[in-house]
Amino acid sequence: MKIEKPYQKVASYEAKPGQVKKVVLLYSGGLDTSVMLKWIKDEYKCEVIALTIDLGQMADDLVFAQKKALKLGAMEAIIVDAKEEFAKNYITPAIKANASYQGDYHMATCIGRPLLAKLAVETAKKFGADAIAHGCTGKGNDQVRIEAGILTLDPSMKIIAPVREWALGRDEEIAYAKEHNIPVPHTLDKPYSYDDNMWGISAEGGEIEDPTLVPPLNKILAFCKTPEQTPDKSQMIDIGFEKGVPVSIDGKKMPLTKLIFELNKIGAAHGVGVHIHIENRLVGLKIRDIYEAPAGHMLIKSHKVLEKIVSTREENFEKSRIDENWAYLCYGAKWYEPVMQHLNAFTESMNQKVTGTVTLKLFKGQAVVMAVKSPYSLFNANLATFMKSSGFNQNASPGFIEIFSLESKMAYQMQRIKKAQPLTSTYGSNLEHDRPKTAPASAKIHSRQRLPA
Repeated sequence: MKIEKPYQKVASYEAKPGQVKKVVLLYSGGLDTSVMLKWIKDEYKCEVIALTIDLGQMADDLVFAQKKALKLGAMEAIIVDAKEEFAKNYITPAIKANASYQGDYHMATCIGRPLLAKLAVETAKKFGADAIAHGCTGKGNDQVRIEAGILTLDPSMKIIAPVREWALGRDEEIAYAKEHNIPVPHTLDKPYSYDDNMWGISAEGGEIEDPTLVPPLNKILAFCKTPEQTPDKSQMIDIGFEKGVPVSIDGKKMPLTKLIFELNKIGAAHGVGVHIHIENRLVGLKIRDIYEAPAGHMLIKSHKVLEKIVSTREENFEKSRIDENWAYLCYGAKWYEPVMQHLNAFTESMNQKVTGTVTLKLFKGQAVVMAVKSPYSLFNANLATFMKSSGFNQNASPGFIEIFSLESKMAYQMQRIKKAQPLTSTYGSNLEHDRPKTAPASAKIHSRQRLPA
C-alpha cells in the first residue's frame, strides 16, 4: 500500500515494525479491521489474533466475522461473550446517570470502549501478545478511549493504529479490499461505517458527514424502521424499575440483557430511538452521526421521569448536573478518572428509591411517557389537586410569597432608584457637572468624615 505522507510515530507506546511479534487485533469484521488484518501481517511481519467481542450487536454477524478473520490469515479468531458484563458494569451505571451527550445521543459506542480495552489487555496477556491493534481513525474519539484504557490497565503495552498510519479514505480502503479479495459490506454507493452493540448502533460516512445534506435513512438505518415504515397503530408498554435498574416489560420480569434485546425489537418496529446528531468530538471536530438506540432511548426517558417523581426539587437539580458531568467524562475518554467513582456513588445513592413503573406510548418514531407510578412517589393527590381540598392551607401562601419575594423586590427597587438618580458625590454635587477637578484638601477630609461608620 502506497502512503504519500508517511505517518510519524511520536508516542513511546506506538509499536514499530520489527518491535512486536504477536498482536491482538480488536476485530469487528467491517471494512477497517478486515483490511488492516492483512496489512498488519504484511507491514509488521507478525502473528495476528483477531479478537471479536460480543456486546450484543444488533446487526453484525459475529460468526461470519470470525470465519473471515481466519481466511484472512489470523492465527486465532476469538469471540468473547461480554454481554452480561457490559449490561451489569457499563450500561447499568449509564442508565442510573441518564447518560446522554449533547442531546439524545445515549453513547452506546463510548460506553463499550472501556470494556473493549479491558478485554483486549486480558487477551494479550493470555496469549503473550506484545501489542494491541484497533481500527480507529486519527480524527475520532475512539482512538483516545481505547488507547487511554489500554495504557491505564497496562502501561507497557504497545499499540498499532493502522488507519492513522496509512492515511487512506474510505474509497481507497474499498479499492484496497477489492484489490486483495477481502470481502467487505461497503461499496462506493453505500460507504457507511457502523459501530454496533446492544445499547445502540452508530453510522457515519457518505451523506451523513455533510450536515447540509438530507441523509437517506432508508439506505442508512441498520436496525430501525423509518417512521413511514412503522405501524399506523400505537403500542403501549410498561417498563418496571427497581433501584434504577429496569427489570420488567409489561409486568414480566427478565434479566437486563434480555430486556434490552426485547425493547430493541419493540422500539425498532416503531422507529423509536433514531437520532440525527451533530456533536463536538473530543479532538475538536464538529461532526454528524446517525444513531439507532431503541432500548436506550426508551429506558433513559422512562428512568428520568421515574427519578423525577421520587426526588425533591433540589435532588433533581443536582442530579441533572451530575448526569451532564457523567456523560461529558464518559464521552471524553475519562472512564478511569477517579471522579467517575464519586459520580457513580452519588447516582447509586439517588437511585435507591427509583422503583416503579413507567407507561410509554410508541408511535411513528416517538416514545411518550404517558403515566408513572412508584411507592416512593412524592406526588400527593390531596395536596396537588385543583379540586377543593383541605390538605393544602392556601391561607399560608400570601405570607410565603411576601417573604419569598422580599430579596427580589428590594434588589429591583434599588436598581430603579439608581437608574433614576444622577450619580452624585458623598457631599451631594453632580459628579459629571459640579464636581471640581481637584477637590481641596479640606473637602477631602470633610468627605471622609461624613462617610458612614
